[in-house]
Amino acid sequence: MSAPHPSQGASARPAELVALSVPGLPEVTAGDDLAGLVARACAASGIALGRDDVVVVASKVVAKAEGRAVPAEDRERALDAESVRLVAERSLPDGRTTRVVQARSGPVMAAAGIDASDVAEGTVLLLPADPDGSARALRARLRALLEPQLGGGAPAVVVSDTSGRPWRDGVTDFALGAAGLEVLDDARGRPDRSGRVMEVTVRGVADEVASLADLVKGKAAGTPVAVVRGLGAHVRDDDGPGAAPLVRTGPADWFAHGHVEAVRAALGLAEREVAAPPIAPGGPVGERAARAVGVAAAGRGLRGAAVSADGALLAVTGPAYDVGAAVERLLAALWAERLEADVVPGAVRSVDGADVVDASAAVELRVRERA
Repeated sequence: MSAPHPSQGASARPAELVALSVPGLPEVTAGDDLAGLVARACAASGIALGRDDVVVVASKVVAKAEGRAVPAEDRERALDAESVRLVAERSLPDGRTTRVVQARSGPVMAAAGIDASDVAEGTVLLLPADPDGSARALRARLRALLEPQLGGGAPAVVVSDTSGRPWRDGVTDFALGAAGLEVLDDARGRPDRSGRVMEVTVRGVADEVASLADLVKGKAAGTPVAVVRGLGAHVRDDDGPGAAPLVRTGPADWFAHGHVEAVRAALGLAEREVAAPPIAPGGPVGERAARAVGVAAAGRGLRGAAVSADGALLAVTGPAYDVGAAVERLLAALWAERLEADVVPGAVRSVDGADVVDASAAVELRVRERA
């Protein structure tokens, strides 16, 4: 990483942080000079932007200025186009589905961040196509506008959005794009108060900034911009790598699939090859067992085995080897439905009296709720 702004050391903790709401921003439309609108709103509110400030802008107004609205009837096509990979999908009671995907803009989000709130009637809004590029463009324009006051310096810019989190209820804002900010504070190798060297601590500074700013801004209040002060140690002269390093990918991504999708991927199913399970877990055991049979039969399939379902009782018949493979596939698919089964072997007979490879087998699976 390049050196941060020389006001403090990168690891220094500020004694005080201030988040200032910026009121007075007009409705933003495609082609608007968003940085100019922000600069004027700050000036009208008595906020003199400095080079150590961080300007946090909601991604929605960035997307509006960049003309990222599409007709609402094109939402599903847009979602397909904006998705890199499926993480999880669940069906809703009204027949629609909700998807968590990795968006082309980087993060993993519900519906690739496509938003239908606070937009023109009959439209939905996509995320900025290049959030880091958007942040850099905003910062460059602010630099030009503030040249007389700052002599070439510029505040950092964070483009924020809202998302849920694994293991935690409630949503928070995070940094979708960034320019001029050290987005991570890597404390590994530093001693703690006891003198022990820290080995895993890497603070997500940009996400913390976005969450702080969200406490004083909000779409319901019509204030999509805030200014955070006190982080001069993390503001840098150049734009830096942006928010892209905050996205965890590859082997470090422990949540590449939802638990149902992980089972389906292991069974060889392609994305969306079978219907999504309901968003609310549970339901009649027979329905869930039937869905598990459909999953087991897809992907690499049941080979030569056949499965018949009668509520919570599954009968598997066919060549012995294929029956064994089918039972294991069924047990995995049942697990994803929060079910388990007792396996009760039936009669096994040799077709030709000698070759056990061609033997026929019959097995019952007595399905029940998973303990």
